[in-house]
Amino acid sequence: MSAARQTAEEIVKKLRAAGHRAYFAGGCVRDLLLDREPKDYDVATSAIPEQVVALFPGSLEVGARFGVVVVQSAICNLQSAIEVATFRDDGAYSDGRRPDSVSYTNDPRGDAGRRDFTINGMFYDPLEKRVLDYAGGESDLRAGIIRAIGDPQRRFQEDRLRLLRAVRFAARLGFRIEEDTWASLVRMHASVTEVSAERLRDELTRILTEGGARRGFELLDACGLLTVLLPDIAKMKGVAQPPEFHPEGDVWIHTLMMLDGLRQPSATLAWGVLLHDVGKPPTFRPPQRPGDRIRFHDHAAVGACMAADICARFRFSGRDTDRVVALVENHLRFIDVPRMKPATLKRFLRLEAFEEHLELHRLDCVSSHGKLDTYNFMRETLARLGPEEIKPAPLLSGYDLIAMGYQPGPVFQKMLREIEDAHLEGNLHTTAEARAWVLAHFKP
Repeated sequence: MSAARQTAEEIVKKLRAAGHRAYFAGGCVRDLLLDREPKDYDVATSAIPEQVVALFPGSLEVGARFGVVVVQSAICNLQSAIEVATFRDDGAYSDGRRPDSVSYTNDPRGDAGRRDFTINGMFYDPLEKRVLDYAGGESDLRAGIIRAIGDPQRRFQEDRLRLLRAVRFAARLGFRIEEDTWASLVRMHASVTEVSAERLRDELTRILTEGGARRGFELLDACGLLTVLLPDIAKMKGVAQPPEFHPEGDVWIHTLMMLDGLRQPSATLAWGVLLHDVGKPPTFRPPQRPGDRIRFHDHAAVGACMAADICARFRFSGRDTDRVVALVENHLRFIDVPRMKPATLKRFLRLEAFEEHLELHRLDCVSSHGKLDTYNFMRETLARLGPEEIKPAPLLSGYDLIAMGYQPGPVFQKMLREIEDAHLEGNLHTTAEARAWVLAHFKP
């Protein structure tokens, strides 16, 4: 039993011993019924926040207005934090995100009615080992259906992010979206822009990384959300590619195939895969003469600028933006690997998170021409070269050059770069050799 589950069960036991109703709630119940280990556990209870805090001193009232308390407990020397929420009925959602008011209740039935989808509206009693299902979640789970609880339009109006969540659950679980729920999603898709950029980013990232990314983006396209949220991705559809390199089809099909190959990727790799060819639609150039082919001049550089704009729009962190942009900007450099000098190759291997660059390249190949010669060569090179060979300690510094009688200035960068090149090429090995090389090539 995981530490999180053990903590959650202890919380339920203590609440029950104090005379309150308490159950596991929401997504953890869904995952347990699917024989999946939940990422986290939530507890729902009839106890109001003040009673929860009294039972668990040191708890954090992170959402007391909505009846949410985070209970922290040390289990097996691990610190587990469990959200404990009071059963509640929600008032109107005037901001399309949170209820204007909530009223507490002793009945979990009303609490189930305010949740988003039937498969997320179940409760589980870990002491009596039974499911409490007031919304039909068990039958929908067995049938593989994503169905809004109650009126789907009302559910989506309450929180527009649920439009994306419906797609995420359908993609991740391989379920279909129930007809009325789908119709409301299609009808209301444009209102997703009322959701904050950060929440949209996080939900899109989950679609990309939790499994089923290809189906997720096919659903986003089918319901209209893709054009609203990522119009530059939607423009990939129908953009032809040279068949000798891309027998699979257009840029959209190629990107979907790469998304299909993602296996528990980092967020930056997943976004890099999605955006790596975003520069192709605006740089598309059809054959200009007989024997010519389709071309995408500078599409990596153009795509890097577009990726930076998209990351800014969704308010990525600076670190994540830099990584995504680097993936887009450098993905074509693998073409030049067979012709790279050792120094250039080693600098390429120094790119931050190079494993992500290499995996993007692998996915790019298997989703097009299928040739992995360069990928295999880079894997062998990484295995053969140690970190000290890829990035050895400098043989000389700027201070050394000054001590040798050189005047500081812009030329120092050129000198140090050329010394490092010679070092990486295997032509210089010691500081003494580097000093002699400098004196032979640059006058003090």
